[in-house]
Amino acid sequence: MKIFADTADVAEIRRLASMGLVDGITTNPSLVAKTGRDYAEVVKEICGVVDGPISAEVIATDAPAMIEEGLRLAAIHPNVVVKTPMGAEGLKACRELSRRGHRVNMTLVFSAGQALLTAKAGAFLVSPFVGRLDDVAEDGMRLIADILAIYRNYGYKTQVLVASVRHPMHVVESARLGADCVTCPPKIIEQLTQHPLTDRGLAAFLKDWENRKKA
Repeated sequence: MKIFADTADVAEIRRLASMGLVDGITTNPSLVAKTGRDYAEVVKEICGVVDGPISAEVIATDAPAMIEEGLRLAAIHPNVVVKTPMGAEGLKACRELSRRGHRVNMTLVFSAGQALLTAKAGAFLVSPFVGRLDDVAEDGMRLIADILAIYRNYGYKTQVLVASVRHPMHVVESARLGADCVTCPPKIIEQLTQHPLTDRGLAAFLKDWENRKKA
């Protein structure tokens, strides 16, 4: 399973990339706004750091404007995946951008029905938001299982990108179900590297080594 970092912090992306921990990046206008930098400039810099899918989201809300903006984003770098929001207008934009040979990531997906339409529109990625579903007492990971089953039934090529990840077990469960990729904040990726027994074991090894030198 591919692991994407959900951030626009280029310094953080460089750090994770140097560890070999990221296969791609997802961004959105909110994340880029926190940097105080130009949107296209940030996306271009990220593309120079990570050689993988870089999702850049449109801000427009109607299909013609989404298509126009999506074309501008796609022109930044071949690795850019245009991110469009679920809805009738987003589906129209997805269909047209895909027809023109551009990869699309359909975001803000919360149901299997929406995921089905996403695949039929030709999207490269579908982004179901598991954490936000859990927040309203729905089962986010059950949605992932349903989408995967539907896509396998019909051989859809759209890849499932698990989004709105809140903790490491979302990542582990996504892998268990067979999701294609997951996107999560850098802190979640860091948490995957950690376990208290690992820390305890390392401390014990070091203590034994120090005692051996003193003997």
